[in-house]
Amino acid sequence: MPRPNNNKKNGNPLASYARYSAIALQMGVIIAAGVFGGFKTDQLLNLKFPVFTVFLSLLAVGGAIWLLVKEVNYKDKER
Repeated sequence: MPRPNNNKKNGNPLASYARYSAIALQMGVIIAAGVFGGFKTDQLLNLKFPVFTVFLSLLAVGGAIWLLVKEVNYKDKER
């Protein structure tokens, strides 16, 4: 007797690839913006130690992880 297909994926198999690619792109843009903003702020203030680059980079990574968790949980609740 054949097993029933309990797979929850419906529709186009490339949809999840596109979804996670878009999330990865958003995360990359957030992190790059944090690094760039911190670097420019350090240049503007002429600091010896890159305080703002480090701080904004870590803040951007935290924001990107928050975005990932939020997007994955939201899409899972939709199903």
